[in-house]
Amino acid sequence: MKKIGIIFIQLFILWGLNEAGTLLVTLTHIPLPGNVVGMVLCFFLLMTGVIKVQWIDGTASFLIRHLSFFFIPISVGLMTLGGIFLKKGFVLMFILCVSAVIGICSSGYLSQRLMRKEGERIHDHHHSL
Repeated sequence: MKKIGIIFIQLFILWGLNEAGTLLVTLTHIPLPGNVVGMVLCFFLLMTGVIKVQWIDGTASFLIRHLSFFFIPISVGLMTLGGIFLKKGFVLMFILCVSAVIGICSSGYLSQRLMRKEGERIHDHHHSL
């Protein structure tokens, strides 16, 4: 029961960051999606130590492991847009591929940087004892 409570708290933190990003976009009219602003906010808060990795690690890891399931609804929805794909398919595929590469590279870079920082923190703590 305790584990379920921890998952809900972690999920609430992640959801709150997403909603904060959406609110920032609404208030400031930034030309970015709210969830992207929420991820940048999450990254900033993690890097500054306001939010500890341990506070969201379990639920974030679960969501990343099951990320492919979140693409099923959009894939099914795209099947209804055959006419658009016939007219602009190559342009759309190019944009999707480029944005996927940018997203994968950015995520990989940020993940490695966070893991390196966490490793340094553990290493420094271990050697300070």
